[in-house]
Amino acid sequence: MRFFRGAAIGLFVLALAHPTVLFGQSDRRPLDHDAYDVWNRITSRALSNDGRWALHTLAPEDGDSRLVVDALDGNASHTIPFADNAAFTEDAQYVAFLIKPPLDSVRAAKRAGKKGDDLPRDDLGLLDTATGAVVRIPGVTSYKLPEKAAGWVAYLLADAPEASPDSAKTDTTAAKPSSSKKERQAGKPLVLRRLETADETVIDDVLAYAFSPDGRWLAAATETKDGSHDGLSVIETATGVVTPILAGPGDYEKPVFDKAGEQLAFLSNRDDFDADQPGFTLYRWTPAGGVEALAAADSAGMPADWWVSVDREPAFSESGSRLLFGTAPRPAPEPEEEPLDEEQPRLDVWNWRDPLLQPMQLVQRDRELKRAYTAVVLLEARRIVQLGTAVVPDVTVGDRGDADVAIGLSDIPYRQLVSWDDSYYDAYLIDVGTGRREMVAMQIGSRAALSPAAKYVYWWDGKARHWFGRSVEGGRVVNLTAGIPFPVDDETNDRPMAPSPYGSAGWSTDDAAFLVYDKNDVWSVDPDGQDAPVNLTAGLGREAHLRLRAIRLDPDMPAVDLAAPILLSAFDETTKDGGFYRLDARKSQRPAPLVMGGWRFGTPVKARDAERLLYSRENFGEFPDLWASNLSLGDPRKVSDANPQQAGYRWGTAELVSWTSNDGLPLEGILYKPEDFDPSKKYPMMVYFYERMSDNLNAHNAPATSRSSINFTFYASRGYLVFVPDIVYRIGYPGESALNAVIPGVTSLIAAGFVDPERIGVQGHSWGGYQIAYMITETNIFRAAEAGAPVSNMTSAYGGIRWETGMSRMFQYERTQSRIGGTLWDYPLRYIDNSPLFQADKIETPLLMMHNDADGAVPWYQGIEFFVALRRLGKPVWMLNYNGEPHGLQKYPNKRDFAIRMQQFFDHYLLDAPEPAWMSEGIPATMKGKTLGLELETAK
Repeated sequence: MRFFRGAAIGLFVLALAHPTVLFGQSDRRPLDHDAYDVWNRITSRALSNDGRWALHTLAPEDGDSRLVVDALDGNASHTIPFADNAAFTEDAQYVAFLIKPPLDSVRAAKRAGKKGDDLPRDDLGLLDTATGAVVRIPGVTSYKLPEKAAGWVAYLLADAPEASPDSAKTDTTAAKPSSSKKERQAGKPLVLRRLETADETVIDDVLAYAFSPDGRWLAAATETKDGSHDGLSVIETATGVVTPILAGPGDYEKPVFDKAGEQLAFLSNRDDFDADQPGFTLYRWTPAGGVEALAAADSAGMPADWWVSVDREPAFSESGSRLLFGTAPRPAPEPEEEPLDEEQPRLDVWNWRDPLLQPMQLVQRDRELKRAYTAVVLLEARRIVQLGTAVVPDVTVGDRGDADVAIGLSDIPYRQLVSWDDSYYDAYLIDVGTGRREMVAMQIGSRAALSPAAKYVYWWDGKARHWFGRSVEGGRVVNLTAGIPFPVDDETNDRPMAPSPYGSAGWSTDDAAFLVYDKNDVWSVDPDGQDAPVNLTAGLGREAHLRLRAIRLDPDMPAVDLAAPILLSAFDETTKDGGFYRLDARKSQRPAPLVMGGWRFGTPVKARDAERLLYSRENFGEFPDLWASNLSLGDPRKVSDANPQQAGYRWGTAELVSWTSNDGLPLEGILYKPEDFDPSKKYPMMVYFYERMSDNLNAHNAPATSRSSINFTFYASRGYLVFVPDIVYRIGYPGESALNAVIPGVTSLIAAGFVDPERIGVQGHSWGGYQIAYMITETNIFRAAEAGAPVSNMTSAYGGIRWETGMSRMFQYERTQSRIGGTLWDYPLRYIDNSPLFQADKIETPLLMMHNDADGAVPWYQGIEFFVALRRLGKPVWMLNYNGEPHGLQKYPNKRDFAIRMQQFFDHYLLDAPEPAWMSEGIPATMKGKTLGLELETAK
């Protein structure tokens, strides 16, 4: 037993329960890093509207994809290599998809110096599901299908074909070349194809296009370098007739149809195109009435010195009676002559009065420059109403755009607080007919919303720990959940901040009830506060320790129909089993179980026009393949078989373990065991943690590289135990809390007799990396440690910037994950005591760090501070800096390299494997790019 420092470490009783599937064959091989090349992921999936077909795309982590289309009756299956971005037509007679060039050919082209349009292109594929025949159309950049109509596909070619005898051009004989300063783009040929006959109509020079939902119309915006073929046209798909709507030099952007396909909206600056600042006009077209201008900078109802924003797509309300669009203040004119760069001062001015810190402003600069404020055209009255303003910038009109009221949110008065506290909002109700607003809630820590029928406004109040609401007609604010006898806020919250709610299932039809969750059950709440809450799940969740949550199977339904059966997801808090129940709220009965077991289920997708579900099912030993079933989860059929090669590899088991922390708290964790585990033997063990992860018992961990962490399956396959403990925190003492949770769990496993106490490693990243850095200043229980992107000095990190967001780091230490609970000047000793740097001299554990120079979350100087301290102290320490990478690795070669180096590091210390050159000798700067140093030392 190695020496322990710090608080006394006791041994506690170990409880093992609920093993997952065990693969006991001894002739299988352990996983290696080459497995990444053959292990598939399911990157997309879809169910046809009639429920007869399902599709999914398979792709390894760094390799070519393939599309699989299956008949769910088992009578047909089609596989198309290199295919992705697939979609069924409305009637499922066809599947459209893009065929990607093989990665080898793309890499070869790049090695040959080719770039951009000279690289291999995508092709369009069209699969006939009945025959399996595939039509391949070369050189396609995008395609679209009508949302609710069959028989058509439109696609944009990468280049103009040699001849387009049927091509259509808008008559622009009166057009003249533009004098605009804007750099002109050249559009590409757009092809409308009738799927049954393969008849095609081509419109040249298209930049943007859109189908009407019913497939009757296809709109196409065209642009040429000289402005000679600029315009917007519609094609009537049934006849192929092309109708020019508007033409002339200019930009034609964001065409969009209403739900019924009877109106088209778009933006164009044609009438103002020769101005120094061309302003856009909002247009509407109807087949009977033609085109009309609805809004421009000088229109009645537009704010003074504002114009129509091109940075927001117009949108019709659900009924089509309104057209929502964006407006913005007109920017100051550009100077006639730009000064030379060397004549311009370049600086940022940080002002203490700024609402947001200057770095945060710079991160958000482009977004702010493109901010569009909501306005609406009341089409019958042809009247514009400005809803969003600089004071209340965030506006949503209720009832999918048709309500007489909108909800407005403003965080502007509280923007400074995000640096050290939280985000807060004032909430307003806005009259859509007049733009007048009324404040209904001030400084709330959540985004208020309107109920689906826009009868109520509601929000979560974390400080009060309740949901609140109010009728939009006026009256008092109602505590919606006061009558629920159990907490509706997250009871596990251990951060010094207002807790989040358990959530909501939304509203019932016609806003009759608000449906909220406590920890276990679903409640129906009277939004007027008159009737007592009703437990829709009849207390089953709390009684059986189940977490029951409603599933919305129809994404087009804004409300829950309590008169129809409701599918519930179920999670057993004791065993971590998953499954589904059915709730029939009309009968006031307990939910009925449909399926429960040792799996984790993905959220089901329902076929639009059939009682068919598609979902994933997984556990540690079972890849999350796709399954199809009826609405009762009966007669399930496995649809995909993504990784049959798994049968040839050693795998393992996952078990739930429990112990008691040094703080006297019962805790749980997951123990992954190697295949053919023998409790009489002693195994090396890896420990990994973040906060609480035991609910992931039935999560599958496919062999894959990671942005920052070990792969549990990879290490278990190679003979390691892997222990993943939960942690509960005490505010002000995050490092000690982690120590008091993790170490008793480790010693409990040692006491069970199958862990080699001299061969225990620990790995974690970010928050996990910090906790590891702290722990190794207090204990020597770990033979080796890897701490990724650790905060080593909370005093220097506290005042820093999270560069990817531009935010101050203060909020993290005072209110969120670091859990200090106050400022540096409130609790200076807490910051010092929780900082590993100040105890670096106590460290005896060899430490590997990864901290990248483009880390925008934890400044990489934190890693540098720790590294140079340990280096000076003569401690064994290595730091990997993947150049240009952020907080977690993104590039596949770097992720693979990191996985290899971690394995080499831990195998050396825990398995007595030879030391690689990068550890024993390093890689001098003069050898950078010439060697990776992965070669192992030969035995001496």
